[in-house]
Amino acid sequence: MRSIDYFDRGHDRAPGRAALIDAATGERFTFAEVKARTERIAVAMHAAGFSSQQPAALYGPNSAAIMIALLAIWRANGQWVPVNTRNAIDANAAYLNYVRCGWLFYHSSMAADVALLRARVPSLTQCICLDRAMDGDASLDDLVAGAPDADLPDFSDPFGAPHDVVGLFPTGGTTGPSKGVVVTNLGWGTMLETLGAAVDGRTDAPVSLVVAPITHAAGPVALGTLALGATQVILPGFDAPAVLRAIAEHRVTHMYLPPTALYGLLEAAEQALPDVSSLRVFILVGSPVSPEKLRRAVEVFGPCMCQAYGQVESPMITTWLPPETVSAAAAGDHPERLASCGRPTRSVQVAIMDDDGRLLPDGQRGEIVVRGVLVSKEYFELPAATAEARQFGWHHTGDVAYRDADGYYYIVDRKKDMVVTGGFNVFTAEVEAAITELAAVRECAVIGIPHDKWGEQVHAIVVAEGIDEQAVIAHARVRLGGVKAPKSVSFVDAIPRTAAGKMDKNALRAGYWRDGARMVN
Repeated sequence: MRSIDYFDRGHDRAPGRAALIDAATGERFTFAEVKARTERIAVAMHAAGFSSQQPAALYGPNSAAIMIALLAIWRANGQWVPVNTRNAIDANAAYLNYVRCGWLFYHSSMAADVALLRARVPSLTQCICLDRAMDGDASLDDLVAGAPDADLPDFSDPFGAPHDVVGLFPTGGTTGPSKGVVVTNLGWGTMLETLGAAVDGRTDAPVSLVVAPITHAAGPVALGTLALGATQVILPGFDAPAVLRAIAEHRVTHMYLPPTALYGLLEAAEQALPDVSSLRVFILVGSPVSPEKLRRAVEVFGPCMCQAYGQVESPMITTWLPPETVSAAAAGDHPERLASCGRPTRSVQVAIMDDDGRLLPDGQRGEIVVRGVLVSKEYFELPAATAEARQFGWHHTGDVAYRDADGYYYIVDRKKDMVVTGGFNVFTAEVEAAITELAAVRECAVIGIPHDKWGEQVHAIVVAEGIDEQAVIAHARVRLGGVKAPKSVSFVDAIPRTAAGKMDKNALRAGYWRDGARMVN
């Protein structure tokens, strides 16, 4: 099925049920209202020159309007281009240029950023402001008002248009722009069906809390529960006390957050814990979770905690650790499973592979590799990168793990030179390239080190003279944005090298990770 067909599945369950509740504005939209609104927007887009399978982006804080615009892009058979508003403008412009994005829906609070993007991205021919007319750009209401009274073409086929593209999802960049992961209806539908099988049937009145950025990852997760008929309560951003209050006020049953946000909730719960007994599914995705904090989360939030593992190229639910397993582990039944990311889901094969392409037995460490319809089609216009990621007939994740005798996977390290901080991927080569632009810096190595709130933080180890930590951080923040810039810097006389002359990052990281058994957080 097409992506929008999953929303329509939820609509058909109960058209009059609330689909979206915007906690900031108080707006409420039923499934029927959202369907009608997205149909009108999609018709208006095509009347204004939008083409089927054209890339379109969203830019703004969480809101019902952003969610409606995302659904409208899919209804118009567009390719969604996620844009992280926390990235530097240059990084976002580079990605929009790479995928030749033509349409951008934005909130007026982001107008200054959009002006910079428009100047840097010649392919942006249509910029629509969601909430009001802005600097010559039509508002969404203006766009819809000018649309003809017409029906949309049927963009599907007897097979559900499996090869049409749902989105061009960015990975973290290395020394250049991010690679675009081409996600088709086939892979996307597989993810949604797999997620639905994992979380459905736990309540007759599902309510899902949307806290993480819709423009990044929360949009896809919201669609997964919309397909089940779940009401989406949308918060503008993460604030731990506000999240706890929203759970109690709206009787939230389903939610998704990265582990770093969970840690903030646990801290806030020590001060005040409203009634969270409605929770049935609390999914952790984005990075490994601290086993001790996961045990504590079961105590605070009840038997709802679960974890999924995936990446853009094999999205979200490659492996699954269900609430029942987490709760049993927290109670002492196989407590080691609190450190696991679960077992493979029904639509993928998962294995452990060494550098020579040999599949490894239980207990041996190697790279997690995946195959199946969940795996994305390719990297956009990057055949060499696609071939590299698909060596030996499997998709390579870059994560190092082992499998136990019961089929549970345990991530212990990353093969890719990458830091996952607050659920965001940061490739260290990009940060190193920015820092070494400074004339005072002779050499730089960037690693991830443990952080109680973010899981990992970006740390730079620098060989330099005549420059201090704040100057290095400030330069990187301007070049890369707040997420990718290092949060700390240490200065050394020389960076250790391997026998091959490469920077020995394992040696650098070993000083920061407690026992070396698991160098991810």
